[in-house]
Amino acid sequence: MERARRGPGRPRQEHVTRAVLDAVVDLVAESGMAALTMDAVAARAGVSKPAMYRRWSTKQDLVIAAAESRIGPLTVPDMGDFRAELRAVLTARMKAYRQPGIDRLLAGVIGSAAEAGAEPGAYRAYTARVMSETRHLLERGVARGDVRSDVDVSAASTLVAASLVFRMVGEQQMPDESLVESVVDLIGRAVDARP
Repeated sequence: MERARRGPGRPRQEHVTRAVLDAVVDLVAESGMAALTMDAVAARAGVSKPAMYRRWSTKQDLVIAAAESRIGPLTVPDMGDFRAELRAVLTARMKAYRQPGIDRLLAGVIGSAAEAGAEPGAYRAYTARVMSETRHLLERGVARGDVRSDVDVSAASTLVAASLVFRMVGEQQMPDESLVESVVDLIGRAVDARP
């Protein structure tokens, strides 16, 4: 059996990645973003700073990776109905956002994007990955005929994502099933192709 070729350097140790990302989430949940330094993360994770810097060159990269480890892309099967699919996306996101510390972590991701020297492309790439399934559902709905063909997919995707995040970060309340149902109803009516 032929072994897969790898690049130069030591192989990545997945337990190091997992330990670091868990440490980021734990530190932020316990003490907020102010407690998040590379030294504190390395100490909490029990890894060296060089091991961290090989994976994430900046604190922003580290925070985005931690968020994505808890709130990454998802896939919803074709249910034959845009509203059912949207409900599935929002419910999955709501459950992810209700994990301990995720509210502070997402506030930190948003805040880190606005810091001096932050790489805007990294944050845009992260949000594009997180919102990709909503865009896909809208496009699938257009092709299926239950979403209007003139819908601004980008704007609608932003509205869907922003509803839960703003409830949590801006309004300081956990998103719940009632909010999910309201967003499904509001967005569903706004994009519905059927009279």
